[in-house]
Amino acid sequence: MNQISLTKERFDSVLFDLDGVVTKTAEVHATCWKKMFDEFLREHASRNDIPFIPFDIVTDYNRYVDGKLRQEGVSSFLESRGIELPMGGPDALSEQATIWRLGHRKDGLFLAILQEQGVGIFEDGMALLRHVRAAGLKTAVVSSSKNCRAVLQAADIVKYFDVRVDGVTVEQCQLKGKPAPDSYLHAAKLLEVSPARSVVVEDAISGVQAGRRGNFGLVVGVARKGEAEILAQNGADMVVSDLKTLMM
Repeated sequence: MNQISLTKERFDSVLFDLDGVVTKTAEVHATCWKKMFDEFLREHASRNDIPFIPFDIVTDYNRYVDGKLRQEGVSSFLESRGIELPMGGPDALSEQATIWRLGHRKDGLFLAILQEQGVGIFEDGMALLRHVRAAGLKTAVVSSSKNCRAVLQAADIVKYFDVRVDGVTVEQCQLKGKPAPDSYLHAAKLLEVSPARSVVVEDAISGVQAGRRGNFGLVVGVARKGEAEILAQNGADMVVSDLKTLMM
C-alpha cells in the first residue's frame, strides 16, 4: 500500500497505542519485565535443579508480552517455558508465586522508574497526534497498561486524547485484551465513529492483530527497530519507521 495522508475526507479518528508509539515507555516496560522474570526464573531453576535460561528482552518480550494485559503477558511467557502457576490475586499475597504476584512485582518496578525518571516522548508520534487533531480527526489512546493514565499525566499529554481506553477500562468493562479487537472497538464506540473510518497506530504484534481483527480502515505498524516484516505479516496495512511520513 502506498503512503496515505490521514485526512478528514477519508477518516474520522485515529486510535493510538501509547507505549512505543507516543511515549518512550516500551523500553522501560521491557526492562522491568526482564528484571522480574529473571528473578523468578533464577529461583525456579534453582528450586527445580534445571538450567537458568534468562528472559530475552527482545524475542520473548515481543512474542509473548508486548501489548498484552499484564496477567496475560505473564501467562503467555510462562506457558512458552512450560511453567504453570495459579492465577492468585490481590488478596493472596503470600510467598507462593502466582501470575498475579509476578505481574504486581513488574508493575512496582515500572512505577518506581516512572517516578524517578519521568516519561520521554517520541517527537514523530506527538507531531502526528497534533497534526490529526488540527485536521479535525478525533483521537483516542488505547493501551493495555493500567498505568496509562499515570503515563499521560507524567508526559503532560492528557489533553491530546478525546478518549482513553486502558487496562483499567478493559477490566471494568470486561473486554478481551489485545490481540482481540475489543479495546479498539470500544474506543471507536466511545468516539461515536465507525471502525471502517478509523486508523489504528501500533508498534506491537498483538496491537496490529487487534486492528486487523476489528476491520479498521487502516492499521499502521510503527517499526522503530526494524521489525517491519513481522508487523506486516500480522496485520499492518502499512509500516513506517517515522510517523511524520503520514503527514505528507
